[in-house]
Amino acid sequence: MRTTTRHTVRTVQIMCVTVTAALVATGCGRSADAGPGTVAPAEISSGKATGKVVMWSMGDTDKDLESLAKKFEQQNPGIDIQITAVPWNSAHDKLTTAIAGGNTPDMSLVGTTWMAEMAAMNAFQATPTSIKSSDFYPGQWDTTKYKDTSYGVPFIADTSVIYYRTDITAKAGIKDALAGDRDGYLKDLNAIQATAGKQNLKLRHATGLVMGFNSWIFWLPMVWQQGGDIYDAKTGKFTFDSPEVAQALEYYASVPKQGLAPTDRADNVQAFRDGLIATYQEAAWAGGSFRKDAPELNGKWKTMPVPYTKQPAGFAGGSDLAVFKDAKNSDGAWKFAQFLTEPANLAAYAKATGSLPPSPQAWSEGKLTEDENMKAFAEQLEVSKAPPAITTWQQIADAIDSELEKLTLGKATVAQVQQALQSKATSIGTGR
Repeated sequence: MRTTTRHTVRTVQIMCVTVTAALVATGCGRSADAGPGTVAPAEISSGKATGKVVMWSMGDTDKDLESLAKKFEQQNPGIDIQITAVPWNSAHDKLTTAIAGGNTPDMSLVGTTWMAEMAAMNAFQATPTSIKSSDFYPGQWDTTKYKDTSYGVPFIADTSVIYYRTDITAKAGIKDALAGDRDGYLKDLNAIQATAGKQNLKLRHATGLVMGFNSWIFWLPMVWQQGGDIYDAKTGKFTFDSPEVAQALEYYASVPKQGLAPTDRADNVQAFRDGLIATYQEAAWAGGSFRKDAPELNGKWKTMPVPYTKQPAGFAGGSDLAVFKDAKNSDGAWKFAQFLTEPANLAAYAKATGSLPPSPQAWSEGKLTEDENMKAFAEQLEVSKAPPAITTWQQIADAIDSELEKLTLGKATVAQVQQALQSKATSIGTGR
């Protein structure tokens, strides 16, 4: 899930790449230290939506979102939806500045890993009870929550699966999908690696590896698959010193240690296209990229859910719709959010953009799994989880990225990484 200069802004929106959290000045406007406390859910009135709703959308101008807005306006003649595009690289600062100054729009798309931070700033209204959590994948709904209260609605889902080159794996004697369990998958990677420079002349490594920024997205689910976690919400303590974390670190380190993946910041997408690697883990945007930019690969790649150990698990991210506390037209905003997340509209948006809908009903409505390579994403979303809903998450994530790189390069042992992460996370804390 690494960004490169080749990726479009739409790609970044779908990937929901997190940028480093900025400090918010607290000397004026809304107090950044004011937690949400006990919040009553917002209410949506009956009848048509009226008035003006100002919405911020992340990335380039989103014609598909604007198309849905026009449809909503046709159904509600008294409403005026005004959408402003905000570049992802400045979105976090723009949002937090607007929150601190009490100068927000009515609603906005918000990256899932920003939700807890901004909810803690008392920025959002609690989600109306008429919007049901059961309509969404559990992991996606959890991205809206802070201290057991939901402050938004999932709109764009994000998770990753395994992409593999069938023309390369076939030469390693793998006729069907790679093994779905971690041990079997590792054996398959070794079988593929054995063909490098032989049956597969161009192949260098069996798989790709993300180093540095956002590598935590690929490692954390390994902990969940072991039945563990890195944070205990009940005690408010980090658990990087657990056996499950050790097992996940050992597996993560074993892949490059055996020479199955490069230990540099190689472009996995290009390497996959060029046949330099046979498999790698990535989000849905990669499939769209192959269809558009690499037609020579048609029929030569497939997807599968992420292999697991004790139980399946994956990362849940994306973008949520949130209505601000200071919204001038909160009723109109919530009605628009409710409209956007109706299954038919989610399905239409997903088909138009290549993004993943966060609702099982939308997958059925749009018949999205008729595309064989989309089935793996549907399966993965069912078992994906959100990272801890704490305001310091980005700092914790940065620490994980840094320590994973040391582990990958052989500059630290599993025990040393565990100790460093437990110490750093405890020092950082959980924030508000």
